[in-house]
Amino acid sequence: MSLAQELQWERPWFSAVAANGEAVRQRWGAGAVLSHALNERVGTVGFAGTHRPPRFVAQSELPTGAAYESHIFQTGCVPTRDNLHDFFNGLVWLRFPCTKKRLNQLQAAEIAAAGVGAVRGRVRDALTLFDENAALLQAPDPVWDALLARDWQRLFVTLRPLWSEARLVLFGHALLEKLVLPYKSITAHVYRHPVPPLLGSDLARWDGWLAACLNREEMATKPFTPLPVLGVPGWWPENTAPGFYEDSAVFRAPRLQSTAASTVTS
Repeated sequence: MSLAQELQWERPWFSAVAANGEAVRQRWGAGAVLSHALNERVGTVGFAGTHRPPRFVAQSELPTGAAYESHIFQTGCVPTRDNLHDFFNGLVWLRFPCTKKRLNQLQAAEIAAAGVGAVRGRVRDALTLFDENAALLQAPDPVWDALLARDWQRLFVTLRPLWSEARLVLFGHALLEKLVLPYKSITAHVYRHPVPPLLGSDLARWDGWLAACLNREEMATKPFTPLPVLGVPGWWPENTAPGFYEDSAVFRAPRLQSTAASTVTS
C-alpha cells in the first residue's frame, strides 16, 4: 500500500481517475479492504445506461477454474485483489462503466465461443490490450495525422502549440499503474478513432460513445497506434529539453513492410 500513499493525483495522466482515486485511496489506506472501498464509491457515481453497477468482491470469491471475464459477465461481480493493479482497474470501472461492461461482454462472448486456451486469440488479445493499455485522444486533425504516421518530431515539436487544443485520456489500468513510477519509454495504445469534438470534455459522454464503438470485428484489426505518453507536451518537464525526442529507443520510426512480406501468394 506504500505506493498508493505516494500517488501524485495532479499528474495529467491521472486526470480521469483522480477524484475517485483519492477517495478510494483514503479508505484503503485507512485499513479498508480494497473491494469495500471501491463499493463505497459506487454509491456516489452515476451509472445511467449500465443497467447494473459493478460490485467489487474479494479475489477469493472467484470460483476455482472459473474464467475471470465470464464470472464478471454472469454475476456482475469484479474479483479484486488488494494491489495497485486492481486499484486502478476499479477506478476505471468507476469512470468508464459502460466501456468496461462492453469489453467484458465481448470477452465473455469469445470465451463462450472458444473456451479458455493457452492462447487468447486475436480478438481477446486486442480486448485485453485495450483494457490494460488503451488511451483516448481528442485532437485537431494535424495532430492525428502526425501520430498515425509516427512522425514524432512533427507531432511533438512542430505541432507543439496544437496540443493546447487536444485532450489525451488514459483508459488502461496497467498503463496507469506503470505511471505511478513514470519512465520515458511508457507507451500507450491510442484507440484509432478520434474522440468527436461534439462530446466536449464530459467523460461520461466519452464513455457512452466508446462503448457504442467497440465490436468484435474492429477489435480483430487491433485498432491502435502507439504513443510514448511522456512525450506529450505539458505532461513531463523533461520533454522540453533539447534532444528529448531524438531518443530512437523510445521514439521509433515506423517499420516499413518489406516487399516480400507484403506479397500475396496464391
